[in-house]
Amino acid sequence: MSKYHPQRILDCRGDACPLPLLKTKKAMAEMASGEILEVVGTDPGSKNDLPSWANRTGNLYLGEEEEGDVFHFFLQKK
Repeated sequence: MSKYHPQRILDCRGDACPLPLLKTKKAMAEMASGEILEVVGTDPGSKNDLPSWANRTGNLYLGEEEEGDVFHFFLQKK
């Protein structure tokens, strides 16, 4: 159980770079300021891509949780 309470969950399991990042950008553009997005994925490259993207765009990277080979990333819209 996550300590975050996302308003939206984006399932990117099975997607390879750059799809998780592109889908994240699109989802965040549709969200309101302050809302949290959970990105669920299996691409290990997202562990670098998503925090870097959040930093560049001013969005807040809250962290990640792992369940086996599935990653849960949490981002908050600026």
